[in-house]
Amino acid sequence: MKFKRVLLKISGEALMGDKPYGISTEVIKFVSQEIQALHNLKIELALVIGAGNIFRGVAGAASGMDRSSADNMGMLGTVMNSLAVQDGLENLDIPTKVMSAITMLNVCETYERLKALDYLENKQVVIFAAGTGNPYFTTDTAAVLRALEIKADVIMKATRVDGVYDRDPEKDPNAVRYHTLTFSTVLRDDLRIMDAAGISLARDNNLPIFVFDMTKPGNIVKAVMGEDVGTLITN
Repeated sequence: MKFKRVLLKISGEALMGDKPYGISTEVIKFVSQEIQALHNLKIELALVIGAGNIFRGVAGAASGMDRSSADNMGMLGTVMNSLAVQDGLENLDIPTKVMSAITMLNVCETYERLKALDYLENKQVVIFAAGTGNPYFTTDTAAVLRALEIKADVIMKATRVDGVYDRDPEKDPNAVRYHTLTFSTVLRDDLRIMDAAGISLARDNNLPIFVFDMTKPGNIVKAVMGEDVGTLITN
C-alpha cells in the first residue's frame, strides 16, 4: 500500500446525495462501506467532514451575519455530520471516535492529539469535528492541520470528479485532467482545490494531497494503493 495513515476530507455537500440539503442515509451507508474497505486493509484512517449541507459560515457572513457567529454555526454542523458518519461506521462494527475541537462532553470527546494517535494505532477510525475550533478557518485548513498533527502520509480529498482539471469537466468535455500538480501551481493558478491557507500549510510541511472521485465504488482503496484515479499535489 502506498499510504498507511490517511486523513480523508469529505465535503458536507457530499452527504446530501440528491437532497437539496441535510444528510442522506443512503450516502452515509455508501461512505461507511467505502471506509470499511480501508479498515479491512488495516489502514489507519482519520476523517474531517465539512458542513456545507447544513450551514456554511462564509455564506452566512455574506448575507449579513457576524462572521464569527456564522463560523461557529458551521462548526456545530460538522459535529452533526461527524456523528452521522460515526453511526454508519458503528453499524458496520467499525470502532469510531468523534473528537471535537469544541468541548461538548455529552456528545463526543474533546480533541487531544496523543489520544487521537493512540486510537489510530489501535485501528479505530477517528473523526475530527468542529474544524480548528476557531472562526475564519475552513474545514480544509482543519484537515491539513489535523493531518500534520497525526503525521498522516497524505490527505485524500473526496470530490465528485476524478481529480483536478484545467477547466470545469462538468461544463467542458474537452477539459484535461492533471495527473500531478505542485502546490505552487495550485496557488498561482487559483485552482481552488482547497483554500489558500490550507494549501500553503500543506506546501510548507510537504504534505501531499490526493484529489479523487469518491462517488465511484472502490476508488478510495485504489487511491490508497497508488493507482492513477485522481490528481496528486506535492512540492
